[in-house]
Amino acid sequence: MSLIFDALQRSEGERSGVDLRAAAATELLQLVERHSVSQWETAVKTELSNARESADPDTTLLGQGVQPISEAEEILRAELSRNDEYRDLFSQFQSIQVQVSGDQQLVCLTDNESLAAEKFRFLGVRLRHLRRERQPLKKILITSTIPREGKSTVAVNLACTLAQKKQQRTLLLDGDVRRPALSQLFGLERMPGLCEWLQGDASKVTNIYRLEGPDLWLLPAGSASTNPLELLQSGRLSALMDQLVGLFDWIIIDSPPVLPLGDTSVWSRLADGILLVMRQGVTEKRQLLRGLEALDHKKLIGALLNCSQSSAINDHYYYYRPSTASGADNQALE
Repeated sequence: MSLIFDALQRSEGERSGVDLRAAAATELLQLVERHSVSQWETAVKTELSNARESADPDTTLLGQGVQPISEAEEILRAELSRNDEYRDLFSQFQSIQVQVSGDQQLVCLTDNESLAAEKFRFLGVRLRHLRRERQPLKKILITSTIPREGKSTVAVNLACTLAQKKQQRTLLLDGDVRRPALSQLFGLERMPGLCEWLQGDASKVTNIYRLEGPDLWLLPAGSASTNPLELLQSGRLSALMDQLVGLFDWIIIDSPPVLPLGDTSVWSRLADGILLVMRQGVTEKRQLLRGLEALDHKKLIGALLNCSQSSAINDHYYYYRPSTASGADNQALE
């Protein structure tokens, strides 16, 4: 990234006659990261095009002089080409407006000021911090030992939380092809998704939808074949994940429970990290131990206790909110 920044400084400074060293570096880097179609990008593209048409392939026109093409400019040219390809690909994905009801327990969308939503924000922060120390950590598998422990709800809330960081694209992938639940949580009908791509012959990723409300990308499970495990082990799934890693900053995978199926073992091999969901009053100790034995401990990054009844009062964060009563002072609310 520093090489790209140096190339931008040099080309823009020579063109405008202004010393850009005093400009904020973070602002220029954000322009690169957002792939904005700005004046400097158009100018660089023109200069690189002129260089290709010139008689000397080792030179390019910058400002009024002729200078050798540096390694930084070569990186910039490749980056601009990649950005154009990504923009074209994402423009082909369908956008869908979602309507989420309060009974779906998607607190990060329906009750963003609740304690539960704050817990998911804290989980998102922990994952970002963990990724700084542990690379790679982009594909996060959400699973549980048995059904009905709330793994799908956790996956959706976590993905919505990560998607709130606008400069990072987050994909929510429904890997439970036997009992898909994500489309239903968003109030959507079953749509073509993962299974259709795995059973087809397309090379590029398809069947991804942009959910406009949470600003999240969704790859639904689709309609499974008669043998879901064989479909997941076909070899195309690994190729698909390689493509998705290049497109998204976070990939949250909602997988089937560990027991008693073998589908999760396929996803765990492809994931960078695993979060295990437990539910108070539902998960039994013997089931938990069996589930832990079936998971790769090197990829297990943590466990989440769902529906905990033991939260103390000091777990709540007190903050001030304007009172609805006329003339009343702000009140401390829980």
